[in-house]
Amino acid sequence: MESSQSNKYIMAFLATVFVVMTIEISSDALFSTPAPEKSGYEIAAGDGAAPATAGKEVAAAVPIATLLASADPARGATVFKRCTACHTGEKGGANKVGPHLWDVVNRPIATVEGFSYSAAMKEFSQGGKEVWNYDHLNKFLTSPKGYIKGTAMGFAGDKKDAERADLIAYLRSLSDNPAPLPTPEEAKP
Repeated sequence: MESSQSNKYIMAFLATVFVVMTIEISSDALFSTPAPEKSGYEIAAGDGAAPATAGKEVAAAVPIATLLASADPARGATVFKRCTACHTGEKGGANKVGPHLWDVVNRPIATVEGFSYSAAMKEFSQGGKEVWNYDHLNKFLTSPKGYIKGTAMGFAGDKKDAERADLIAYLRSLSDNPAPLPTPEEAKP
Protein backbone atom coordinates (compact mmCIF):
# COMPACT_ATOMS: atom_id res chain seq x y z
CA MET A 1 0.00 0.00 0.00
CA GLU A 2 2.80 2.37 0.76
CA SER A 3 4.21 2.16 -2.72
CA SER A 4 0.83 3.09 -4.12
CA GLN A 5 0.76 6.25 -1.98
CA SER A 6 4.29 7.33 -2.98
CA ASN A 7 3.44 6.62 -6.64
CA LYS A 8 0.52 9.05 -6.36
CA TYR A 9 2.85 11.81 -5.06
CA ILE A 10 5.40 11.19 -7.78
CA MET A 11 2.70 11.20 -10.46
CA ALA A 12 1.23 14.43 -9.06
CA PHE A 13 4.67 16.05 -9.14
CA LEU A 14 5.34 14.91 -12.72
CA ALA A 15 1.88 16.06 -13.82
CA THR A 16 2.53 19.50 -12.30
CA VAL A 17 5.89 19.77 -14.05
CA PHE A 18 4.23 18.73 -17.32
CA VAL A 19 1.47 21.35 -16.96
CA VAL A 20 3.96 24.12 -16.08
CA MET A 21 6.23 23.26 -19.02
CA THR A 22 3.25 23.10 -21.40
CA ILE A 23 2.05 26.54 -20.24
CA GLU A 24 5.56 27.97 -20.58
CA ILE A 25 6.06 26.63 -24.11
CA SER A 26 2.63 27.73 -25.29
CA SER A 27 2.95 31.20 -23.74
CA ASP A 28 6.36 31.64 -25.41
CA ALA A 29 4.75 30.80 -28.73
CA LEU A 30 1.76 33.09 -28.17
CA PHE A 31 3.55 36.07 -26.68
CA SER A 32 6.95 35.94 -28.32
CA THR A 33 8.44 39.27 -29.33
CA PRO A 34 10.98 38.99 -32.08
CA ALA A 35 13.93 41.36 -31.94
CA PRO A 36 13.52 44.36 -34.22
CA GLU A 37 15.63 44.53 -37.33
CA LYS A 38 16.86 47.98 -36.35
CA SER A 39 16.89 49.49 -32.86
CA GLY A 40 14.48 52.35 -32.38
CA TYR A 41 16.87 54.40 -30.28
CA GLU A 42 20.44 53.34 -29.81
CA ILE A 43 22.48 54.65 -26.92
CA ALA A 44 26.15 54.75 -27.78
CA ALA A 45 28.27 54.32 -24.69
CA GLY A 46 31.79 55.67 -24.67
CA ASP A 47 34.65 53.27 -24.27
CA GLY A 48 36.48 55.59 -21.89
CA ALA A 49 39.05 56.61 -24.46
CA ALA A 50 39.63 60.31 -25.00
CA PRO A 51 38.11 61.67 -28.18
CA ALA A 52 40.31 63.26 -30.80
CA THR A 53 39.22 66.71 -29.60
CA ALA A 54 40.37 66.41 -25.99
CA GLY A 55 41.92 69.02 -23.75
CA LYS A 56 42.85 72.42 -25.06
CA GLU A 57 41.97 71.45 -28.64
CA VAL A 58 38.20 71.68 -28.05
CA ALA A 59 37.02 74.76 -29.92
CA ALA A 60 33.78 76.62 -29.66
CA ALA A 61 31.98 77.41 -32.90
CA VAL A 62 31.60 81.13 -32.14
CA PRO A 63 34.52 83.03 -30.58
CA ILE A 64 33.86 84.17 -27.02
CA ALA A 65 34.70 87.79 -27.84
CA THR A 66 31.83 87.84 -30.32
CA LEU A 67 29.47 86.19 -27.83
CA LEU A 68 30.41 88.56 -25.00
CA ALA A 69 29.61 91.60 -27.15
CA SER A 70 25.89 90.86 -26.70
CA ALA A 71 26.05 89.11 -23.31
CA ASP A 72 23.95 90.29 -20.39
CA PRO A 73 25.27 89.76 -16.84
CA ALA A 74 21.72 90.05 -15.45
CA ARG A 75 20.63 87.03 -17.50
CA GLY A 76 23.89 85.36 -16.44
CA ALA A 77 22.91 85.79 -12.79
CA THR A 78 19.85 83.67 -13.52
CA VAL A 79 21.99 81.03 -15.22
CA PHE A 80 24.41 81.13 -12.26
CA LYS A 81 21.66 79.90 -9.92
CA ARG A 82 22.33 76.41 -11.32
CA CYS A 83 25.97 76.77 -10.29
CA THR A 84 25.17 77.64 -6.68
CA ALA A 85 24.55 73.98 -5.86
CA CYS A 86 28.32 73.49 -5.97
CA HIS A 87 29.89 76.99 -6.00
CA THR A 88 29.64 80.31 -4.18
CA GLY A 89 30.09 83.66 -5.88
CA GLU A 90 30.49 85.95 -2.88
CA LYS A 91 33.72 87.72 -2.02
CA GLY A 92 35.39 85.59 0.62
CA GLY A 93 32.82 82.87 -0.06
CA ALA A 94 33.48 79.38 1.13
CA ASN A 95 34.38 76.48 -1.11
CA LYS A 96 31.62 73.95 -1.51
CA VAL A 97 31.74 70.87 -3.73
CA GLY A 98 33.52 73.20 -6.17
CA PRO A 99 35.77 76.18 -5.45
CA HIS A 100 34.36 79.68 -4.94
CA LEU A 101 34.02 81.68 -8.15
CA TRP A 102 34.71 85.18 -6.86
CA ASP A 103 37.20 86.89 -9.19
CA VAL A 104 37.48 83.74 -11.34
CA VAL A 105 38.14 85.53 -14.67
CA ASN A 106 41.92 85.61 -15.24
CA ARG A 107 42.55 83.77 -11.95
CA PRO A 108 45.23 81.06 -12.20
CA ILE A 109 43.56 77.68 -12.67
CA ALA A 110 43.47 75.27 -9.68
CA THR A 111 44.84 77.77 -7.16
CA VAL A 112 41.99 78.44 -4.71
CA GLU A 113 43.27 77.99 -1.16
CA GLY A 114 41.73 75.10 0.73
CA PHE A 115 40.19 73.39 -2.28
CA SER A 116 41.34 69.93 -3.37
CA TYR A 117 41.48 69.88 -7.18
CA SER A 118 41.49 66.75 -9.32
CA ALA A 119 44.81 65.60 -10.75
CA ALA A 120 43.54 66.41 -14.26
CA MET A 121 42.76 70.01 -13.27
CA LYS A 122 46.15 70.43 -11.60
CA GLU A 123 47.88 69.06 -14.68
CA PHE A 124 45.85 71.32 -16.97
CA SER A 125 46.79 74.38 -14.89
CA GLN A 126 50.50 73.70 -15.40
CA GLY A 127 51.20 74.68 -11.82
CA GLY A 128 49.05 77.80 -12.01
CA LYS A 129 50.57 79.10 -15.26
CA GLU A 130 47.23 78.76 -17.09
CA VAL A 131 44.51 81.22 -16.13
CA TRP A 132 40.72 81.16 -16.47
CA ASN A 133 40.66 83.54 -19.43
CA TYR A 134 37.48 84.00 -21.43
CA ASP A 135 38.45 81.35 -23.97
CA HIS A 136 39.19 78.69 -21.31
CA LEU A 137 35.95 79.50 -19.48
CA ASN A 138 33.93 79.27 -22.69
CA LYS A 139 35.38 75.93 -23.72
CA PHE A 140 35.23 74.49 -20.21
CA LEU A 141 31.62 75.53 -19.65
CA THR A 142 30.66 74.06 -23.03
CA SER A 143 31.82 70.60 -21.95
CA PRO A 144 33.90 70.34 -18.75
CA LYS A 145 34.74 66.65 -19.14
CA GLY A 146 35.37 67.09 -22.87
CA TYR A 147 37.75 70.00 -22.31
CA ILE A 148 39.63 68.68 -19.27
CA LYS A 149 39.54 64.89 -19.23
CA GLY A 150 39.31 63.61 -15.68
CA THR A 151 37.91 66.77 -14.10
CA ALA A 152 35.74 66.13 -11.07
CA MET A 153 33.18 68.71 -12.18
CA GLY A 154 29.85 66.94 -12.58
CA PHE A 155 28.22 69.61 -14.77
CA ALA A 156 27.50 68.25 -18.26
CA GLY A 157 28.04 71.60 -19.96
CA ASP A 158 25.98 74.34 -21.57
CA LYS A 159 25.75 74.06 -25.34
CA LYS A 160 23.77 77.30 -25.71
CA ASP A 161 26.21 80.03 -26.76
CA ALA A 162 24.09 82.94 -25.49
CA GLU A 163 23.50 81.35 -22.07
CA ARG A 164 27.17 80.54 -21.69
CA ALA A 165 28.20 84.08 -22.68
CA ASP A 166 25.71 85.56 -20.22
CA LEU A 167 27.12 83.34 -17.48
CA ILE A 168 30.71 84.34 -18.28
CA ALA A 169 29.68 88.01 -18.29
CA TYR A 170 28.15 87.48 -14.86
CA LEU A 171 31.27 85.67 -13.60
CA ARG A 172 33.29 88.65 -14.85
CA SER A 173 31.15 90.92 -12.66
CA LEU A 174 32.06 88.89 -9.55
CA SER A 175 35.15 90.97 -8.90
CA ASP A 176 36.24 94.24 -7.34
CA ASN A 177 38.15 94.93 -10.57
CA PRO A 178 36.46 93.07 -13.50
CA ALA A 179 38.76 91.88 -16.27
CA PRO A 180 38.49 93.84 -19.53
CA LEU A 181 36.30 92.27 -22.18
CA PRO A 182 38.06 90.85 -25.22
CA THR A 183 37.56 92.75 -28.44
CA PRO A 184 36.01 91.05 -31.47
CA GLU A 185 39.31 91.67 -33.32
CA GLU A 186 40.99 89.33 -30.79
CA ALA A 187 38.58 86.61 -31.90
CA LYS A 188 39.76 86.63 -35.50
CA PRO A 189 42.17 83.78 -36.28
